[in-house]
This record gives sequence, C-alpha cells and structure tokens, in this order.
Amino acid sequence: MEKRPPLPPFDEETARQKVRAAEDAWNTRDPDRVALAYTEDSQWRNRDEFFTGREAIREFLHRKWARELDYRLRKNLWCFTGNRIAVRFEYESRDTSGQWWRSHGNELWEFDDNGLMRRRDASINDYEIEEHELRVPRSGLSG
Repeated sequence: MEKRPPLPPFDEETARQKVRAAEDAWNTRDPDRVALAYTEDSQWRNRDEFFTGREAIREFLHRKWARELDYRLRKNLWCFTGNRIAVRFEYESRDTSGQWWRSHGNELWEFDDNGLMRRRDASINDYEIEEHELRVPRSGLSG
C-alpha cells in the first residue's frame, strides 16, 4: 500500500510538513508528481469543477498549467485536526496573452490513514495584476 508521510493524525509540525510538501510539489508544475499525493479515488472540487480519481487530477493539472504560465504558489497552514488540514494559498501566473493574475483562496484537505489526500475542496478568487506587482518569489522555492 502506498504511504505518503507524514501520516495522520497530524500535529502542528507534521501538518506544516504536509503543507510544505504540497507547495513544493505544485511548484514543479509536474502533474504526474503532484497526482501521486492523492488516492486513486480522490474527490476534488476546484472552483466550479467536480471530479474523482487520480487520472482526472492529472488531466486537470495538465489543462491548468497549459493556461497558467510561470505559475508560482505559496501555501500556509490555517488549521488542522486529526486527518484534516485547512490551507490558505496565493499563486501568480500569466495567461497566454501575457496578462498576470493573482489567485488566492482556501483548501480543505482530508487524508486517508496512509497520508494520501482523499478529498480536496478549493475555493479560489482571481484578479489581474501588473508584472511589477508580483510578490510570490520566482526563485527560492523548490521546483
């Protein structure tokens, strides 16, 4: 059986480790790597999209990073309990026309006993920014 430490139940240290691992993985913009953190039947809500399964996650991430260029993300632990973690995040990207965007929101995560995420609910808001307004570092983050 796949295991993805740290495993629940989480304490503050292990919850922060889980958040950092997710940030590092997402900043690689590698759908195959990111998808490995989720159960085969993981349930997702991302904005107004609902889907289930690791393959659907891969497909979603391929689409996402084809349109969100130069993507850089920061995640911060909001709270945790047992096998659940809540995260606040902010990311910046530009679209194919060159317009920069800042996106921010909240994610609710639920993990199985092996540390794989079995549920992810994400609420996200976007707004246009100018390149000089970028604040998520383009370097210094893993990936």
